[in-house]
Amino acid sequence: MTALVTGAGGAIGTAVAARLAHDGHAVVAVDIDERAAADTCRWIREAGGTALAIACDLRDDAQIAAAFATAADAFGALDVLVNNAAVFPAGSFVDVSLADLDDTISVNQRAYFLCAQHATQAMMVARGGAIVNVASIVWHGGWADMSAYVTTKGAIVALTRALATELGQYEIRVNAVAPGAFPTAAERAQHPDLGEYQARILESQALKRRGTLEELAAAISFFAGPESSFITGQTLNVDGGWIMS
Repeated sequence: MTALVTGAGGAIGTAVAARLAHDGHAVVAVDIDERAAADTCRWIREAGGTALAIACDLRDDAQIAAAFATAADAFGALDVLVNNAAVFPAGSFVDVSLADLDDTISVNQRAYFLCAQHATQAMMVARGGAIVNVASIVWHGGWADMSAYVTTKGAIVALTRALATELGQYEIRVNAVAPGAFPTAAERAQHPDLGEYQARILESQALKRRGTLEELAAAISFFAGPESSFITGQTLNVDGGWIMS
């Protein structure tokens, strides 16, 4: 079994890659940061797994195509795609530049579409596979100063449903996981007062603790694995009970 994870050098991507390797997948770790992807693969190998690091800027169509070709050459058929990579521009809606908007859509939305296309081409031949898109609870709305990011995450939920409808005939399942607030480098960069931010999170959640990256990775593992074999087109909030509708 082979799983390709985008953004595999980041906090969420590393946890997901490690969990899928533990599940028995050969992992293709794709990230714009070659060193970060290599570190993820090193940790997987040290734990006894199989992994390949690929440096890829998801803004570049040719690099995306090359990453999937390299993965096929190394491991053959692709069983799982986890679309995880994302950028997080923050700022007032009226101040969002066209360049920032285009960049956010390119990484968070367009690349998901293109990666899913490449994965689908391989999975149609094998008559089966799982695509898991990482969305965010922000798609429900109500988050200020994140308009470009929120826009793309809403689009990912819509894409998930469209692909599930179209690809079900090939036994390709497409689901999304929408994380709440998990501890990442992006969180630390965007919220200098982490104490205040954490208090706000715990007030919003039903569970009065922070979730772990391993818990998030477990949800993605579920959608990637056989136990969800009759589930498609769904978006699961993994957020400690922040969003309940």
